[in-house]
Amino acid sequence: MQHTGKLIIRGGTIVDGTGAQPFEADVELIDGKIGRIGKLGQAQGEVIDARGCLVTPGFVDVHTHYDGQATWSQSLSPSSWHGVTTAVMGNCGVGFAPCLPHQREMLVELMEGVEDIPGIVLNEGLPWNWQSFPEYLDALAQRQFDMDVAAQLPHAALRVHVMGERGARRERATAQDCEQMARLAGEAIRAGAFGFSTSRALAHKTRDGEPIATLDAAEDELMAITMAVGREGKGVLQFITDIPQKKAEGVAEFDMLRRLVQRSGRPMSVNITQRESDPDGWKRMMDMVAQANADGVRITGQVMGRPIGLLMGFELTDNPFSHHPLWRQIEKLPMPQRVERLRDSQVRATLLATPPASAEFAARFHDFKKQYEMGEKPDYEPMPQDSIAARAQRMGVSPAELAYDVMMQRNGIGLLYRPLLNYANGNLDAVLAMMRHPNTVPGIADGGAHCGMVCDASITSYVLSHWTRDRTRGERLPLPYVVKRQTADAAAVVGLTDRGRIATGLKADVNVIDHDRLALHRPEVLYDLPGGGRRLVQRADGYVATIVSGVVTQRGGQPTGELPGRLLRA
Repeated sequence: MQHTGKLIIRGGTIVDGTGAQPFEADVELIDGKIGRIGKLGQAQGEVIDARGCLVTPGFVDVHTHYDGQATWSQSLSPSSWHGVTTAVMGNCGVGFAPCLPHQREMLVELMEGVEDIPGIVLNEGLPWNWQSFPEYLDALAQRQFDMDVAAQLPHAALRVHVMGERGARRERATAQDCEQMARLAGEAIRAGAFGFSTSRALAHKTRDGEPIATLDAAEDELMAITMAVGREGKGVLQFITDIPQKKAEGVAEFDMLRRLVQRSGRPMSVNITQRESDPDGWKRMMDMVAQANADGVRITGQVMGRPIGLLMGFELTDNPFSHHPLWRQIEKLPMPQRVERLRDSQVRATLLATPPASAEFAARFHDFKKQYEMGEKPDYEPMPQDSIAARAQRMGVSPAELAYDVMMQRNGIGLLYRPLLNYANGNLDAVLAMMRHPNTVPGIADGGAHCGMVCDASITSYVLSHWTRDRTRGERLPLPYVVKRQTADAAAVVGLTDRGRIATGLKADVNVIDHDRLALHRPEVLYDLPGGGRRLVQRADGYVATIVSGVVTQRGGQPTGELPGRLLRA
């Protein structure tokens, strides 16, 4: 669609996405493109007063899960609230195409388990007006959005489509299966898929706790698919792996990833995180990525700019008492009745008196030294003395009691924060090193997923505020560098060359940001998904305007109703 009209962004500080020093100038946006940059005098057109504000390219989020939401909603929030103007979905090997009618429930169960998107939401929201991946793209191409979207071919859906129950049970693919998956992968890339994604993560399980269908897919299966992508001469490979946990085994696993990239000729991105069980594993992973690039093998690490952590509460998927049979009765109640029961002293005493059901549950949900209250001003680099355990000791109560009372705040919607990844040392120094590495980009934000336990789609706002302005526990990062990473560098990783910089002739995706006011709100729960489904969202102050293809989609933190965003085809 051709967007017409002129918009002038007047007097802002341009951070252009190249890493160059900021400069003051006007920017002309005309017919969906960036026009002149400089002192424009009394140019005609709508004017946005950007004096005292940053003018940046729109942010590119390479790791989202809006595969379902994009079929029923025109707003890809909460990402669109945080300056994201392009989102890439279909990550982690999960999605909804290709899919035959009798396979739909398998993919719903998989997405519910892996990405915590309630089954009722997917069953009521998905129109299923497709079977093949090209048909899925065609369905999206008929829709309008508040940002541009791009889709990758998900391995789990592809495997189940070809192999049926055998694929879901993780049986080894036959030569005929591999040939069929390769054929469909090439078809998807030709239709406009931005690449192919898969997961080899132990944590990715179905609703029933079964490992994801792709967990241990053999190299010949992966090679057949990635070679098919390579033959099309375009598309990226996105892998989620557990390599840091595997230590010595990880070398063999990474060598396989290298072979896939070398033979297919297509670039790959992989997740890099710090795990509590292996605090230095990310360094080994980073070294292998660096060596691969030095050898001409293009592998990029996707890194998260803060801890990846669970939010827990009586309104959410999990809390420190969610293993208890009594809680499983209470959680079925509507929220007002749930809170009423939780206020009962006998209910409180019963939940507090029962120990964790397993060591795994205890490590994740009962290690109160690693849990913190999520306050009105969220702190994602909290101090040890602010943990639930430390505060409870000072108060003379048990940590479980304090956790219960925190979650009962605000009429039962209080939140606990449990950093799981990237916080093994109790600070973000490891994250700083990851973000500084030349072979990484921001990623793993998971917008559109983890509706009741994680809320990281706000990461673009956090990185811009915390790492350039607010951090007090260590070094910060230069503003031009941070903007470049979230714009031009992210766009380049998925092969987008028409956006990510403020430069004449490029796509007019732009943010106007009051950097001094940029701040995150406390995460909150909305019940606005199909079927009244629940999702965690997080808002931010400081966005003066977000512009997609020259059209203002967000103004002062509120949607304008304009929908210039479209499906991108590779």
